[in-house]
Amino acid sequence: MSNTAIITGAGSGLGQATAVRLAKEGVNIVAVDISEKGGNETVEMVKSLGVDAIFVKADVSKPEEVKNYVDQAVDRFGTIDYFFNNAGISGSGAFFLDSSIEEINRNVGINLLGALYGVRYVAEVMLKNGGGSIVNTSSSAGVIGQDSVVTYSATKHGIVGLTKSMVAEYAKDGLRVNAIAPGPTETPMVKAFYEANPEMKANATSGIPQKRLGTPEEVAELVTFLLTSKAQYINGEVIRIDGGFTNTK
Repeated sequence: MSNTAIITGAGSGLGQATAVRLAKEGVNIVAVDISEKGGNETVEMVKSLGVDAIFVKADVSKPEEVKNYVDQAVDRFGTIDYFFNNAGISGSGAFFLDSSIEEINRNVGINLLGALYGVRYVAEVMLKNGGGSIVNTSSSAGVIGQDSVVTYSATKHGIVGLTKSMVAEYAKDGLRVNAIAPGPTETPMVKAFYEANPEMKANATSGIPQKRLGTPEEVAELVTFLLTSKAQYINGEVIRIDGGFTNTK
């Protein structure tokens, strides 16, 4: 019987690359995204690899929509083995005191509350079925402080706390929860952020010891490893994948 993964933010970037990588391992995919076009594109990509997949449209900042994608996954596939809790937004790049309250609320709603809701409903299913594996997407801004992303950084530090504390409570019940902390990566979200803030791309690239941005495919390899049975004794870790970026901070 094939395993099943839910991936949020599956319509592009890290989510889409991970969906494709997991599909190559024979994993069925529940692709969750706010974008119908991107989500359906991912479903087509993974189905072409011989696995089953469905798309569920969701605004992850709304708990009822999070519960719906979990319910639809269970209805279609019976259980949830893996969860890549990945949906997120970057923000405008404005300094914190220039950020609107609306932007702060939106960032917290999607990046932090959306992640909390996802773990809340997915872990409930996993624990009923003997366990499962979750990977949460933090960021280099979740392990160090960075300017121009104060709210984003706060949410991504929150992801680290979510990851470690879930392990403290539920590892004994068969749950594994890890987090990734990608540095600047060639995703549509990051590209859009750098197009709006071009000076920050030059600063970021020059500050990465490997002198390049990461790729979604490189991150997908790490996520796939952490989710699957190859990483059974890795739990509560926050693994940086940033070309050495935060190592120099």
